[in-house]
Amino acid sequence: MIAVRELGLLALLGVAVVWTDTQAQQNAAPVLAHAETEFHLSARASYEQVFPLFGALEEKKWAEGWNPQFVYPTPAHDQRGMVFTVEHGSKTGVWTCTAFDQNAGYVQYVFMLGNLMVTVIDIHVTKSGSHETPVSVLYERTALRPEANDHVAHLATGDAKSGPEWEEAINGYLAKARSAAASSQ
Repeated sequence: MIAVRELGLLALLGVAVVWTDTQAQQNAAPVLAHAETEFHLSARASYEQVFPLFGALEEKKWAEGWNPQFVYPTPAHDQRGMVFTVEHGSKTGVWTCTAFDQNAGYVQYVFMLGNLMVTVIDIHVTKSGSHETPVSVLYERTALRPEANDHVAHLATGDAKSGPEWEEAINGYLAKARSAAASSQ
């Protein structure tokens, strides 16, 4: 009788363990994608000319299709604390600039794309004492829902290829600006 009772108790515990394990798996937080991608570029101009180009307003000069809609400040001006929106396909991203320090060569943006993803962008512009200014850009993207995991991975792949594109666009703008300045003299 004792053996049957012990078996019944063990069986009951076994069921409880299986149920608890299944319940824990169901209650576990979903795995959300996080990607960090860094790229580098070299802008062919002085630091003083290059740094401002990483402000949201000044970026319009070199980034095709970049059209931030400023919420703060008005009138629009590149500064720490600026808030603006940008259309990303069918979604609207809300951006803020958490650092805009020309002395340190540091710009940081944080933006949230709906309830899908948060992105942090760190930009470091290095004073080099020449007419070549090194720039490094780090993107950190984090999914907020499992459905955004593939989107984060897709964007991270694109981020990795952005260095040459940004370099070409910035240097193209700088060359046109130099040409325009030379022809007006």
